[in-house]
Amino acid sequence: MMTTTMARRFESQGMVASDRSRLSERLLLIGGFILVAIFAFFPIYWMLITSVTPVDQVFNFPPRLVPSTITLEFYGDFFNNPALLRYLFNSVVVAGTTAITSVVISVYAGYSFSKFRYTGRKALMFLILSAQMFPQTLLLITLYLMFARLGLLNSYWALILSFTSFTLPLCVWMLKGYFDTLPDELIEAAKVDGASQFTIIHRILLPIARPALISTFLFAFIRGWNDFIYALTLGGSEYMTLPPGLVLTYMGEFQTSWPNLMASSLIVSVPVMVLYIFLQRYIVAGLSSGAVKG
Repeated sequence: MMTTTMARRFESQGMVASDRSRLSERLLLIGGFILVAIFAFFPIYWMLITSVTPVDQVFNFPPRLVPSTITLEFYGDFFNNPALLRYLFNSVVVAGTTAITSVVISVYAGYSFSKFRYTGRKALMFLILSAQMFPQTLLLITLYLMFARLGLLNSYWALILSFTSFTLPLCVWMLKGYFDTLPDELIEAAKVDGASQFTIIHRILLPIARPALISTFLFAFIRGWNDFIYALTLGGSEYMTLPPGLVLTYMGEFQTSWPNLMASSLIVSVPVMVLYIFLQRYIVAGLSSGAVKG
């Protein structure tokens, strides 16, 4: 009986030690998440408070985490500046056209690589993927000279074609991975019913592939929305997009308007944030399903 009591006592002590260990692990995990969250979101918070801080208080020392005075005039300056509104319009046109073009081409290329077997298929797939291995800045001079000879320099076409050439390889592989997960029996059944390849792609596969299409569209849109060096070099002053436009507007050799720059940067981030919020479930579904089978 004494042995049974001691066994129960040891068992109870073991359970207590196990509970303490689990509690320590949870606290450590929570603490790690808090540190990561601070590291990730503090720059955004700093942008926000800088954008609402009056100019004469921006460089106060020591810096304050909560400004004593709040102003929204810098947000109004963005919408009252015709040049910035023009850059905003250019960004929407370039990023939207780049995304649509990338998705349309990637649908047919991804379907071809996934469901057809022909000579040179693998070589062509890896050739397309190898385009991602070269630093994009190295190709800038070549593209600049090519667009200048074709008369496309300082136009929407120069930006759209250059952005699409960089987004297309990954878009093709994303959709190819998604089409790999779709059973071949689905296509064979459609062929038995007399459906053509056009009907199979547009009426059967595309509705099913909506999550992958949205993920691909968002990737290409963000690529065109955030680009700096190509938009600065190939677009010219009339077709320049927001990233270089903001820098040239608010950053100078002797002075930088940080509140205006932070306010404008937050405004620029809103479209992408809204897209992520409303399309989040499609994005997760598209990326996860495309990774099941390679």
